[in-house]
Amino acid sequence: MKHSLFALGALCLFSAPASAACLLPPAGESAPMRLVSQDGPPILVHTPKGYDPAQGAVPLVFLLHGSGGTGAAMLRDSKLAATADAHGFILVAPDAGIPLGEGFAWNIPGVPTVAGELPGPQDRDDVDHVSSIADALVEGGCVDPARIYSTGLSGGGRMTSWLGCVESDRYAAIAPVVGLRAGIAKADDESEVDPATCTPENPMPVLAFAGLKDNTNPLAGGQGLRWGYSMHAAEQRWAQLNRCEAAPTTNWVAPGIYEERYGDCTEGAEVAARIDSEGGHSWVVDNEVLWAFFARHSRPQQ
Repeated sequence: MKHSLFALGALCLFSAPASAACLLPPAGESAPMRLVSQDGPPILVHTPKGYDPAQGAVPLVFLLHGSGGTGAAMLRDSKLAATADAHGFILVAPDAGIPLGEGFAWNIPGVPTVAGELPGPQDRDDVDHVSSIADALVEGGCVDPARIYSTGLSGGGRMTSWLGCVESDRYAAIAPVVGLRAGIAKADDESEVDPATCTPENPMPVLAFAGLKDNTNPLAGGQGLRWGYSMHAAEQRWAQLNRCEAAPTTNWVAPGIYEERYGDCTEGAEVAARIDSEGGHSWVVDNEVLWAFFARHSRPQQ
């Protein structure tokens, strides 16, 4: 895998006019693309090895970095490009819209960044931005609109959860990593989910990954409005939203990994969380398991 972008200003960017056919970096490579507009921010795209546009549209996975991070660092650290190469999906690792230190933070209304500041009207609408990326790739014939997914680390996991709340007609499944949420915490009781803040119109399959030793976003909750309620509360809320009728189960699924699963969900949805008993606040993901989960789900098109 070749990474063609890690510092702006020293690069030659690929440009994709809105009316163009599918235009991506060469197969097996990662490069910045101006997918949304010619004067918009460059967006890091990885094209899988062996990709042939003549064979038709392929799945799309968004990979969202944590607070203060960048798409380039997230792509490098997750090693998810190798999984994209093995299974033939396009991987997009955009930068968030709020500058934070040497990186960026995602704009989630009502949720403060790690700097303690709430997003304001001056900040980019990141839901709209990510959606515009997906639209450009679908309209260009690159991406199958029924197979669009999102994963992300920490603040990127929170953003992925938010996309599941507000864009359930677009995403076929979500997989937050050390960042599962199901809406904003109640203002008067941060240990509880405010159900009015996450009301997806469609069932949303969810697979969360977490570390039992995570002290940044503890499984038990904390950290005020940024995290608030526990991961179990988030799981249970998604199970309610997906109308999962079976009692939750907990099983060891791999050495040091146990899974909490909610079954018999509506329309084939599922809710599960895989917890690494030795893991912390990091990419505690089996990338093959992540992709197998995504591959089980597609979004019916109107």
